[in-house]
This record gives sequence, C-alpha cells and structure tokens, in this order.
Amino acid sequence: MSKHFTGRHMFWILFAGFGVVVAVNFGMAALASRSFSGVVVENSYVASQEFNQWLDAAEKQKALGWDVALSRDEAGRLLVETTGVPSGAKVSAELRRPLGEHDSSTIELSASDGGLFRSDDVLPAGRWTVRLLIEAGQDRFALEEPLA
Repeated sequence: MSKHFTGRHMFWILFAGFGVVVAVNFGMAALASRSFSGVVVENSYVASQEFNQWLDAAEKQKALGWDVALSRDEAGRLLVETTGVPSGAKVSAELRRPLGEHDSSTIELSASDGGLFRSDDVLPAGRWTVRLLIEAGQDRFALEEPLA
C-alpha cells in the first residue's frame, strides 16, 4: 500500500512555508523598530521650508575650499586633519553610535601643529558617526562621517 500526496500534505507544506516567511518578517520588523527611531527631522514641513537655506549653506561651505579628514590617532583620540582652515578656528564634534546603542557626546578639539585638531579624551572603541563643526569668524563648515 503506497501513500499518496494529498491536499492535506499540500496544506501543511504551504502553512509551514508561509509561517517561516511571517515569522522572519515579524522578527525583522521588531529588530528594525528597536534600532531606529524613524525620526530624521522633527517636523517635515518646517524642514522642507529650510531646504533652500541648507543648499545655500552647502554652497558657501564648498566655496571656502576647506578640506577635512577624520581618523583616530595612535592613542585612540579623534584626529581631524584640515587644509585651508584659518588658525584660531573652533572645532567641535558630536559623536553618536550609528545603530543600536544611543550613546552620544559632544567634544571640543584642541589645535595641534599644521592644521591638526585632536580630542583631549580617548574615544570608546567601536563605530561612531561624527558630526564635525568648524567655525572661524562668520565661516562655518559642517561634516558628518562614519568613524570606525
């Protein structure tokens, strides 16, 4: 006596297949909602009204001709190498974790020789997103980059 493939078998195969898909979707949605708040701007209407001002600021920043590179020094401090930035510029950085942990802190950087700026404190290990701000008189330069 041989067993035949019946509609009941097909039902259980489809049920198991769709069950896996639904379970994975719910799992991924739960992980996504825990790691990203979904808020890029507090009020999208207000942000849209400021968009042209952001474009103008970006053009002014580009016209400055300043060049900036971020890295860590041997001791693990934030190192900012600049070209074209006038002496006496004030450099600060906001550090935050790109995902998961919601660590954030603002640090001031001290000027070193030849356009180098260095943080006083050692950065904790791991990945960071650095939002850098350089101010020299009326000139402002902003940059956001990942730092491994």
